[in-house]
Amino acid sequence: MEKVALITGASGGLGQALAKKLIADDWKLILVSRDAHKLKTVYGDQQMQIVGNCTNAEGVRKIFSQINDSSLQPTALAHCVGNIRLAPMHRMAETDFLDCMHTNLFSAFHTLSGFINHLKQHSFSGSAVLVSSAAASIGTPNHEAISAAKGGIEAMVRSASASYASSGIRINAVSPGIMDTPAAAGIISGDLMREMASKQYPIKGIGNPADVAELMVWLLSDAAKRVTGQAWAIDGGFSSIRPLVK
Repeated sequence: MEKVALITGASGGLGQALAKKLIADDWKLILVSRDAHKLKTVYGDQQMQIVGNCTNAEGVRKIFSQINDSSLQPTALAHCVGNIRLAPMHRMAETDFLDCMHTNLFSAFHTLSGFINHLKQHSFSGSAVLVSSAAASIGTPNHEAISAAKGGIEAMVRSASASYASSGIRINAVSPGIMDTPAAAGIISGDLMREMASKQYPIKGIGNPADVAELMVWLLSDAAKRVTGQAWAIDGGFSSIRPLVK
């Protein structure tokens, strides 16, 4: 059976890094983004491209309707949709909070639900990987909204993996620190901000989306066939250790 993966948020920095690695590993891809121009700019006429919105159930139904009308049937999902909304909660506008929840948590719920339904309709086993954040597991100032959204993703991954393990469906998450992607451009826009962000991590530096993509490729592959229900930290030790102070 050919290897087919669905990547949502495919025009973003992490989505692009993941697509590059999967293509090199002979996967066929279904690439989803809300921006048709970005998809075309990044991928040209390569792979199957769908313009769609993952933040609501109807949008996801439309995406899978197009998939079912095609010759490609994905057995792997990488949900890379997300944004970053930082502010102390007493100063965050309701619109920003809701945008954070819809883009991160709601999109993950609806997309994973649609993917699982697709697998079960075709009696496929499969694997999914979602994107969390180091902020889901350690208190970080001004991250209340994104922490709530990403913490919800990790809890959902654990529950869904329990629900569908008997169907041969594996579900995991990756939990990176800040990455050098367009989504984080406002946080690391200058040399000083970049240096300050880098120094937060026991292993100093800004995360490379290619490294996170490498972990995601492994989680989607048969090499990780005994792995499910996990949130894999890839954050330079930020969420689990404290460096030796010298």
